[in-house]
Amino acid sequence: MKHSGRIFKTQLLILFMAVICISTLFSQQGLTLDQSLAVAESNSPTMKKTRLSLIRSQENLNAQNASLKSNFSLTLNPIGYTQSREFNDLISKWNSRTTKESYGLFTVSQPIVFTDARISLTNRFGYTDSYSEYSGSSTKGFSNNLSLNIDQPLFTYNRTRIQLKELQLALENAQLNYAIQLLSLEKLVTQAFYFVYQQQQSLDIANQAYQNMQKSYEVSRNKVEAGISAREEMFQAELNLATTKSDFENKQVLLENAKDDFKLMIGMSLYDDILVIPNIAVDTVDVDISFAIEQGLSNRMELRQRAINIETSQFDLIQTKALNEFKGSLGLSLGLFGDNQKFRDVYASPTDNETVSLSLTIPLWDWGERKSRIKASEASIETANITLEEEQNNIILDVRKVYRNLLNLQNQIIIARQSVTNAQLTYDLNLEKYKNGDLTGMDLNIYQNQLSEKQLTYTNSLISYKLELLNLKIQTLYDFEKKTAVSPVMTIEK
Repeated sequence: MKHSGRIFKTQLLILFMAVICISTLFSQQGLTLDQSLAVAESNSPTMKKTRLSLIRSQENLNAQNASLKSNFSLTLNPIGYTQSREFNDLISKWNSRTTKESYGLFTVSQPIVFTDARISLTNRFGYTDSYSEYSGSSTKGFSNNLSLNIDQPLFTYNRTRIQLKELQLALENAQLNYAIQLLSLEKLVTQAFYFVYQQQQSLDIANQAYQNMQKSYEVSRNKVEAGISAREEMFQAELNLATTKSDFENKQVLLENAKDDFKLMIGMSLYDDILVIPNIAVDTVDVDISFAIEQGLSNRMELRQRAINIETSQFDLIQTKALNEFKGSLGLSLGLFGDNQKFRDVYASPTDNETVSLSLTIPLWDWGERKSRIKASEASIETANITLEEEQNNIILDVRKVYRNLLNLQNQIIIARQSVTNAQLTYDLNLEKYKNGDLTGMDLNIYQNQLSEKQLTYTNSLISYKLELLNLKIQTLYDFEKKTAVSPVMTIEK
């Protein structure tokens, strides 16, 4: 009975452990590289801030475009009362005046982008009840003043058009920055993704080494117990087994740390358990270096950003030249005024109101301020041009470096693959020697470490090649694996 009970408890324990393993397996979330990038784009703090910057630039441009449309405003003054005593120059006496009024002002204003002018239509309608001590009488009645006004700047630059163009360039620059940040994020996430995979592979290799060492330990123990080998071999086998077990446990810690760092980078919950699922199958890619450089110089968004900086600097020069400039302003106003005690007779005898004004601002002497500021702006433009040339040269250099690295990595992959094959054959051969008593446990451990090292080197060479291909795609905005141009995301949905 006791034996049966012990068997039953053992079965329950095995069943319990199996349930735990199955639940752990199903709770672990597998992540591909594309899935990781999608999560990072939505949850990464860097992308969130860049996305908000893009939204801000878009809304600023929307607001500017809205301001260029007709603006309607209504001002109401239901009740107004004034009582004052003031000196009247016309009669050379002090005069007391009491006024009660109520009026409304309706305005339609329309800016003109083409000429930087502003046209406005205003209508002021009100009722006035005023008493003057001098005349001893009061005046009551309705009045209406309708006028069309034009204000046109002269001999200066178009400020409305410049401001609109600056906001358009700011939005384009924000879109470019968003796309650049997205590519940078892809590079960082890919590197972190493959680093987690490297740790997974290191753990698998360490586990394989641990399992192999357990088998060799069993062989050594059996040989010692049979009196075939000296007990010192048993001690060395125990040390080798403990060392590989410790290395296996260390690799588990490194893997968990790498997964936590990766989850933090892409914005996942730290309590989610993940398993990265990469595709490191490597097909050699033929790269035409001339074509790659041409793509880089044609597509790189940094070049467009440098060009935007040049355009912005030119706008600054235009504004600087307007400092202490000769300029003018032309004002035109055409109106129709009417008043009457009766509302329906307001325009019974209307009066025309016309105004024409021309003002000029003539600078006389500014002690060289304008000239110096213009030279400073011109120096900024020249600096921006030099920066553009430097960016072009850097693109050429970066593409050449990546190309050379790809050729070198292809050779390294071939060598690493053959090294793994040789190391595996060597280990298998020496394992047989160890079983036959022709090799010590210390020597076998050396061959096991060589095999693990070659396997890691091969994995790292594959990952390095994949990362360098990604680097080439970022440098040229052309995917040489898929033979297609890369179109970064330039706008986002609100």
